[in-house]
Amino acid sequence: MQQYETIIIITPLLTEDQMKEVAAKFRDYLTSNQAELVHEENWGLRKLAYPIKKKSTGFYNLIEFKADPSLIQRLEIEYKRDERVLRFLTVAQDKHAMAFSERRKRGEFKRTERKERVPVERD
Repeated sequence: MQQYETIIIITPLLTEDQMKEVAAKFRDYLTSNQAELVHEENWGLRKLAYPIKKKSTGFYNLIEFKADPSLIQRLEIEYKRDERVLRFLTVAQDKHAMAFSERRKRGEFKRTERKERVPVERD
């Protein structure tokens, strides 16, 4: 079984509960097809880099899982069939990506408060 990471951007027109329902639908699809969930993150509502279907924001959801490679094509067909999904991306993780993912889960890359810059006086 190969480890994968998929990111789904869900339409911002949904309520928080409806968005969780969409994420649960795909999580259940994976588990019903013998995929092993490794990690899931809900990144919430974020601004898109460019408008998609005349929307400038979307709910981001990340799912890491282990599955047979034949499942990926069927999963992406399910994404395409659901009109609530704006965009999706599924990638296979190599050993370096899995190591980075583990560090991210532990919180090693959380942003800290920036220190206020002290102005330098110039003569």
